[in-house]
Order: sequence, then C-alpha cells, then structure tokens
Amino acid sequence: MLPLMNTVTLDRESAEWLGDLQGKDGGAREQAIARLHALLLRVARAVASRRRQTLPDRAIEDVDDLCVQAVNDAVMAVLAKLDTYRGAARFTTWACKFAIVETSSRLRRHAWRQRKVEVDDTIWDRLSDSTPPILQRLENDQLVVALRRAIDNHLTERQRLIFQSVAMDDVPIDVLAERLETSRGAIYKALHDARAKLRRALIEAGHGEPVS
Repeated sequence: MLPLMNTVTLDRESAEWLGDLQGKDGGAREQAIARLHALLLRVARAVASRRRQTLPDRAIEDVDDLCVQAVNDAVMAVLAKLDTYRGAARFTTWACKFAIVETSSRLRRHAWRQRKVEVDDTIWDRLSDSTPPILQRLENDQLVVALRRAIDNHLTERQRLIFQSVAMDDVPIDVLAERLETSRGAIYKALHDARAKLRRALIEAGHGEPVS
C-alpha cells in the first residue's frame, strides 16, 4: 500500500499569490510579479538597514542599487521554484527568504569588494587586540605558537589561505568562493580537511583541540 502524503491547505492569500503567479492570465501575472518585487524590495531594504553599520563608507551609497539587484534575482528564483512551494509557511514568508538570502550575500560580497583575500602573517601580531572566535579557547601563547607552527607545516598553501580567511579573518564563505573561483562546497571541504590536520598536529604536540 502506498503511504498517504501529507497535504497542506493553503491560506487564502497564499493561494491567491500562487494562482496569480502560475496563472495563464498575462495581465494578472505581471501585476502579481510587480507586487512581489515591491514586497521583496521592502524586505531587502530592511535587511540592508540592519547591516548598514557593518558596511564600509564607500559601500553605503551603493546599498539601494544592491537591494534592487538582489530583489531582481530573488524574484526570478521565486518564479523558478514555485512548483516547490508546499504551503508549510505563508507564501510571502517563503518568498521573503529568497530576498533575505540574496541581499545578505550581495552585501557581504560588496563589503569585501576592495579588500584583499590573502595569507597575512601579520594576523598573529593582531591576536591580542581582537581575538577571533576560532581562537577564543586558546589558553596561552605557547598554544598560539603551536597552532601557527601546525598551520605552516601541515597545511597546503590553499588550505592555509582558506583556514586563515574564514577562521581568523572572518571572510564570508561566499566571498571567498567567489575570489577563488570555486564553490562553497569546495571551501567547506578544504576547511574541514585543514581543521582535521591541525587537530591531529596539535594533539601530537601535546595540546588539546582548539580547532572545532
């Protein structure tokens, strides 16, 4: 016997959105797309407003253009994935997630647009001023030295760049993937391998496991 599939009854507003966007009435569909764009643009601008203080001064003047670009892509993504909407949340809630993700990604990339992503040995001199989250559990200078030695001796140049960028310089994954012309998955894989190597090296050196 085939298992019964759970069905979700859409609320009236969500059903209307879906009907208009998937309908054959060109005029109604265009109006629905325009309303969707306006809704997502409000969401994108709200996201940008919350992140404004994290952006460099040079990026602030471009924020609204970035929001419009993000929403253009978000609307296209929503339309392409209408068939995947199952009604677990209101349609507007589901659609807004596309705008939030796209806007956040664009703002992160824009904030790093003129910043270099490279291996920087001077970061070790800056640890005492602002300890990154990945190093908050380091107990003493000796362990910092051991970690630095493990990075230099056990990581490939690419792993070293990725580990330092993500774990120590707080470079966003999507920014790093774009700069290195690779995928987010490849960055995560390299980061996982680097952490595994460092964990083994630190244990062999008689230290704990500061790299999670």
